[in-house]
Amino acid sequence: MSQSKRTNVSFYHLTKAPLEKALPKLLEKVVASKQRAVLMTGSPERTENLNTILWTYHPSSFLPHGSKKDGFPELQPIWLTHEDQNPNGAKILVLVDGAQSDHLKDYERCLDVFDGTNEQAVKAARQRWKSYKDSGHSVTYWQQNDQGAWESKASDQK
Repeated sequence: MSQSKRTNVSFYHLTKAPLEKALPKLLEKVVASKQRAVLMTGSPERTENLNTILWTYHPSSFLPHGSKKDGFPELQPIWLTHEDQNPNGAKILVLVDGAQSDHLKDYERCLDVFDGTNEQAVKAARQRWKSYKDSGHSVTYWQQNDQGAWESKASDQK
């Protein structure tokens, strides 16, 4: 795989905080770095559930984002969808619910966030790790520590 087609894939293994608590913090870092992201979920219902959570997760925070319901994807720093699309020109892809993209190479970075309390989700994440690695992508693995902070546990940087 050529250099320009390789994506840096980071796995985020949720063990202490659920997705609804950990996701806003990851997305705040994306916005703080002046990047755009697509958040791809497993269903339309999950997309709208996370859309609501991102508006209400903390009273003093504002995380600019939108979904199909909100419209204007080109104006949204974070676009939530269950479809494999990139209407906001994002360079970062965030995958939850085991969602997978056929366009991974179009992104510079991918965050694959999975529930470590669900053995089926862990098994599926291991399969995705192998698939990404076999496809020539750089992969790293982060796990929550007892305080909920992320610690690097493995890396296969090319």
